[in-house]
Amino acid sequence: MATQLNKKSVARNYAFLAIMLGSMILGSIVGWIFPQELDADGNVISAGATVLEPLGTLFLNMMFCIVVPMVFSSIAGSVATMKSRKRAGKIMGTTVLTFVVTGAIAAVIMIVIMQIFPPVLEPWSNLTEGVVEDPISIPDLIVNFFTVGDFSQLLSRSAMLPLIVFSILFGFGVNLGPGPDSLIAKFLISLSEAMMKVVQLVTYYAPIAFFGFFANLVATYGSQIAQDYARALVVYYPLCFIYIFTAFPLFAWFGGGRGAVKEMFRHIARPAITSLGTCSSVATIPTNMEEAEATGISKDVSEIVVPLGATMHMDGSCFSCILKIAFLFGVFGRSYDSIGEMALMVVVAVLSSVGMSGVPGGGYIGEFIMCSVFFPDQLAVAYPIAITIGNLVDPPATMINSSGDYVISYVVSRFVDGKDWFQKVLAGRKS
Repeated sequence: MATQLNKKSVARNYAFLAIMLGSMILGSIVGWIFPQELDADGNVISAGATVLEPLGTLFLNMMFCIVVPMVFSSIAGSVATMKSRKRAGKIMGTTVLTFVVTGAIAAVIMIVIMQIFPPVLEPWSNLTEGVVEDPISIPDLIVNFFTVGDFSQLLSRSAMLPLIVFSILFGFGVNLGPGPDSLIAKFLISLSEAMMKVVQLVTYYAPIAFFGFFANLVATYGSQIAQDYARALVVYYPLCFIYIFTAFPLFAWFGGGRGAVKEMFRHIARPAITSLGTCSSVATIPTNMEEAEATGISKDVSEIVVPLGATMHMDGSCFSCILKIAFLFGVFGRSYDSIGEMALMVVVAVLSSVGMSGVPGGGYIGEFIMCSVFFPDQLAVAYPIAITIGNLVDPPATMINSSGDYVISYVVSRFVDGKDWFQKVLAGRKS
């Protein structure tokens, strides 16, 4: 009977995914048929299918409203109810180290690909200087990385890293004070469970939202994708999907052993599609946590790894950072052949993607750091080009970043719960 119910659940899950994929395809077709039209000055003549953007924005706004209380309750509740503070520290330390290592691997892979398939073959002769915003100072960058100036500012998705830091500290405060069995600890767990149910309700609207997302995306960027940046996109988009089907299985196998790869592919579709449509790692947190729970990953692992991953697991962003650097080297007719320069590219990619992605109030900090390191004399030209590429490759980059949060949970579980943790999950299902 249990097996029959499980099959029905899997069938419903894949049917819903099929509906979402159909909505994405239909939206893309509508966006292609009714593109946005601009005049010579860049003014909109015809909005086309971009008028459907609010359909997607509704979904995104609802998810953003859910994410702040969910992240707080899941992380704080997980830490507060831990019987072992040593385990909590081990989970967080392993998680951050894994993010840095996988980000560096992604950067190295992309450097090799860019050497084989350079995105720009001829230097650009006519370049228009762009406007560079005032850069944030290093001391302010460090402060904003961990904190905000007022408690009310924590109630915003733009302050995810400070919210995570506060949630961890609050969880330890409850653990050290009232204790793991206190009413406030139980409240945090109950709140987390309630927010997951809210996510399930909002998800029913997702197919309509994805139709609007992709209609707007194709209507806005269709012509641009087909022109100047086509070569870069032709390399980047397939690479992201190849990475999912090669690197992710390796991570899952390393983390879970026999049977883990099959399990990973059963559950990764929803996070991947959600992130591809929303272009938001934060909006994918609820879906990732649902799939991690369905896999059998310990709640204290998933409730720390997934929210941290939304701001720090950036393999796709490391890909895009190297793409931007290689693209700009081609634009300015420069080469990057030395080992030292390639090593610097990896460091900058990891720093600007893993380290800076969650800093509040520092929009496009990663691009600015990258351009200031490699193209200081052409900063006003390089900066807007880098931002443009970032916008065009954002959907698959976010897909790698977000769906990878779920996969990294396997790796962290190996070091926290033992290399046979998944075999124990399988044995529990059979019994």
